[in-house]
Amino acid sequence: MEKQRHILIVYPHPDDESFSVAGIAAMQAAMGVPITYACLTLGEMGRNLGNPPFATRESLPAIRKQELIAACEAIGIQDLRMMGLRDKTVEFEDDEKMVRLVTDLIEELHPSMIFTFLPKYCVHPDHEATARAVVEAVRRLPKEQRPTLLGAGFANNTEQEMGPADFVVDIRAFKEQKLNALKAHASQTGWMLQELDKREEDNGESTEDAWFTTEQFYTITFED
Repeated sequence: MEKQRHILIVYPHPDDESFSVAGIAAMQAAMGVPITYACLTLGEMGRNLGNPPFATRESLPAIRKQELIAACEAIGIQDLRMMGLRDKTVEFEDDEKMVRLVTDLIEELHPSMIFTFLPKYCVHPDHEATARAVVEAVRRLPKEQRPTLLGAGFANNTEQEMGPADFVVDIRAFKEQKLNALKAHASQTGWMLQELDKREEDNGESTEDAWFTTEQFYTITFED
C-alpha cells in the first residue's frame, strides 16, 4: 500500500477501528502519515461489560473512552476526535447534520483516503447511518477533489453479493499493533480474545491466520 497524504477514519463506535483498519493505520503511521479518527460515540450502550464483567452501565462510557485512547495509542493514530454523539442514536440524527459533520472534517484535513463502513453491508443501524453520511459527503465533492473512499463490509452476505474485496492489504508485519489495539478495548473484546487463545491452544491455529493476515475493503465509487 502506497504512502498516503492524510488518512481519515470515520466510525461510530470505539473498537470499530481496531477490528477493521488497525493494521493499515499502523502501517501508514509508521510511514509518518497523519491519521485522524473521528469516532462518533463512546459506545456507551455496548452490550458487553467485560468478561468477567468489570464495568457497569454507569461506568462504561468513561471506560470505553479510555479504551479508545489506549487503542489509538497502540495503533499510532495521532489525531483522535470524539464527536460526542450518543450511541445507538446515530441513525436518528438529521442526515444533513451528519453530512455536514463529515464535510467539515474533509474540508479541514484534505485526506487522500477515507475509511468507513460499506453501505448496506455493515450490520448495525449506527454503522449504516455513518456510512451513508460519509458517502454522501464525498459524493458532493467535485470529482477531481474526491479522496479514495473505502468501506468495510461485515454482513455475512457481503462477499456473496459484492464479490471479493478489491482493496486488500497484508498487515502481518503490524499484527502486534492490531492485537494491542483489540486488547485495549477489553470491555468489548475480552471474550473474543479468550476464544482465540483457546483455539490456538486446542487446534494450533495462530491468531495471525485467523485475524491478522489482511484487512479488506471495498472501493466506493460514483457514476459521475
